[in-house]
Amino acid sequence: MRPRLAKAVLALTASLSLPLVAAPAHADSAGPDPVLRGQLARTYEATAKYGYLPNALADGYRAHMCLARDQGGMGYHYFNESRFGSLDPAKPAGLLYEDDGNGGRRLVGVEWVVPTADAQGKRPQIFGQDFQGPMAGHYPGMPRHYDLHAWLYKPNRKGLFAQWNPDVTCPASDMPHA
Repeated sequence: MRPRLAKAVLALTASLSLPLVAAPAHADSAGPDPVLRGQLARTYEATAKYGYLPNALADGYRAHMCLARDQGGMGYHYFNESRFGSLDPAKPAGLLYEDDGNGGRRLVGVEWVVPTADAQGKRPQIFGQDFQGPMAGHYPGMPRHYDLHAWLYKPNRKGLFAQWNPDVTCPASDMPHA
C-alpha cells in the first residue's frame, strides 16, 4: 500500500473509531463535541502507529514504570522527554500500555507532560481540560510536572481524560510502593 493511501486509511479508521472509544467515557452525553473530535482525530492519526511498540521505541519513547493504585491503573509508561512541555494534540510526551496477554504490550492511552517550570505559573490546558498536578516526577530525573491522560485506545468508565483507569492493571512486581 502506498504511504499516502495508508495514511488516509489510518486517518479514516481513527476518525470512525473515535465515537466507539470515546462514547463510554461520556456515557451521560452523545460523546465529545465536534471540535474535540477533530482535535482527538489529530492525536489518533499521530499515535495509531504506536500500537506497534517498536515504532514508539524508534521515535524516542523509552520504557519506564507501570503505575496502578486502588482507584485503577495507568499502565506501562513510555516517555519521549523531548516532548515534555508539548501541548500539541499530535505530540504527547507519554504513551500508556498494558499487557496484551501474549507477552506483548497493547496501547491504551496517551499522556501530555508539562514541567512546572514550563507552565509559567498557570495550570496547562488542552482539549478544554485542566492538567492534573503539579506532582513529583514518576522516575529519577523526571521533573515536577502537570499531566493529562487521554484513554483513546481503551475506554475508561471514569472518563476519557481521567487520571486512572479502573480496567488497567500492572503486574504485582511492577506496582509502586505508595
